[in-house]
Amino acid sequence: MFSSPNTTTNRYGAIAAEIYDLDKPIGSMPDTAFHLERFAAIDGPILEPACGSGRTLLPLLEAGRDVAGFDASAEMLDRCKALCAERGFAPDLSLQRFEDFTYQTAFAAILVPAGSFTLIDDFVVAMEVLRRFHAHLAPGGLLTIDIQSLATLAASGEGRRSWTADNGDLLTIEARRVTTDWLAQRETSHLRYDRWRDNRLIESQLEPMTQRYWGRDEFALALGAAGFSNISVVGGYDRRRAPRANDRVLTFEATRA
Repeated sequence: MFSSPNTTTNRYGAIAAEIYDLDKPIGSMPDTAFHLERFAAIDGPILEPACGSGRTLLPLLEAGRDVAGFDASAEMLDRCKALCAERGFAPDLSLQRFEDFTYQTAFAAILVPAGSFTLIDDFVVAMEVLRRFHAHLAPGGLLTIDIQSLATLAASGEGRRSWTADNGDLLTIEARRVTTDWLAQRETSHLRYDRWRDNRLIESQLEPMTQRYWGRDEFALALGAAGFSNISVVGGYDRRRAPRANDRVLTFEATRA
């Protein structure tokens, strides 16, 4: 069955959510240990916006941290709730968006790993989200954001990959970039997710994805304009050095005064 193309971007539907867990098993990615080490000293509640299926949230819970999360994908959030329950956790998880999330809690830290912030594809909206992060932090609270390098915009944007699901289904994704806006630093791609069983295509989903990339100094200035101070950045999940031109990920930290 081929579902109708989505009218929204960055949706992360059912097949995308399943592939996400197969491609990025909990605890397997290099950023997990990096963030666990940094957040070991955090005393107080932590918020993970766009927590997905719990790839980072679960290791933080298992390390004894008090973590809440939200995501705009109901499918990703359902997987997160199930994985948490399997491990005996029941964190505060809610269906919310970057643009209008709200909590009564003042968080000690906010963590946005793995480049999720680039899913906010509009500069003005991104600035509003940074100010919303600032408002949800307690005084002295820490904001940590991983940003995919602006060099990503120069990549081909084409590719096809496959995985075998737990039930033996073959899951495939084919990515094709359809627009590159250098002025807005934004790309739009069409991602086709397919499920194959017994060599027959039984389900397909087409999901547009739009991302906006940031320059190093641009994002530092954006954090300052949103009210943050003590802004720092490292590259390649290595705190011992400054970013390099070939780093795929930059990690920014800033605090609320």
